Amino acid sequence: MRSFGSDNNSGVHPRILQAIMDANKDHAIGYGDDKWTRDAEKAVKSLIGKDGIEPFFVLNGTGANVIALQVCTLSFHSIICASTAHIAVDECGAPTKFTGCVLKEIPTPDGKLTPELVRAHLHGFGFEHHSQPKVIAISQTTEMGTAYTPQEIKTLADLAHEHDMYLFIDGTRIANACAFLNVSLKEMTVDCGVDIFTLGGTKNGLMMGEVIVPLRKELAANMKYYRKQTTQLYSKMRFISAQFTPYISENIWLENARHSNAAAQKMAEQMRQLSVEITQRVESNEIFFIAPKNIIDKLLEKYFFYPWDESRNEWRLVCSWDTSEEDINDFIDYLKFLTS
Repeated sequence: MRSFGSDNNSGVHPRILQAIMDANKDHAIGYGDDKWTRDAEKAVKSLIGKDGIEPFFVLNGTGANVIALQVCTLSFHSIICASTAHIAVDECGAPTKFTGCVLKEIPTPDGKLTPELVRAHLHGFGFEHHSQPKVIAISQTTEMGTAYTPQEIKTLADLAHEHDMYLFIDGTRIANACAFLNVSLKEMTVDCGVDIFTLGGTKNGLMMGEVIVPLRKELAANMKYYRKQTTQLYSKMRFISAQFTPYISENIWLENARHSNAAAQKMAEQMRQLSVEITQRVESNEIFFIAPKNIIDKLLEKYFFYPWDESRNEWRLVCSWDTSEEDINDFIDYLKFLTS
């Protein structure tokens, strides 16, 4: 089965599987007190050019988001995000359950927050009857497949800091943004004044695992306790962290993202040539499109992908690190047959 449903559906990069096998040759102390985790921590620090930080490895994206938001907030705080954000739509209320915070969801046409959209929610500071704004949370790339530029991120970070708030980036697909914009992870985060972010792996060739990177010491102080409470402290941590050393040091994180982005660009361009309406800018590995129901029904008989906005028959396709030329050609040939 080949799927355009999600990059979660893809396999594991062979080099990553080898790293897991290499970590499986002997016993090691559990819970991250091992050489694989130390090596992976060094790789993360080197990637963002910042030594005085402590990366935290976790099992999955929801856990990473929850922990990152926990260390930023108290229960009377609020978290500002796009209405399409993963923390608002696809995490079964986990951020609210674990933080106690209100999510202030802002509708956006392209999944991106702007200072103008956020400012309307920056009120009630010091007033005990209102939840207190504390975090601006953005996804990079967004759930609409669009990418924030470094300048857009910096503007949001500056706005957050003006109000004693934090800027958090859900970086599940941040590699795709770096690949699309041709900027380093450091330029995307440290140089923009980001306070805390995640670097995704599961959607980009890893078997499992994400890493939380707090860029302020006060955010790292209690993270290990939240990680344990949130059931994200994996006892055999070396099998998560061992993946990140080749993922980063061998540039797999960026090469995989470039591949999935290029596959989406090629696929979208050929869909446009067939007069298929592409509804969002293709700035990552996701394509949003509208097609007649009879064509969608036929496509779904052969391929798996998800609806996005069924009220207007909008659907989403996602390319992966292992999407092949054959995958793209087969899909386009079948779509051409259906539209001819």
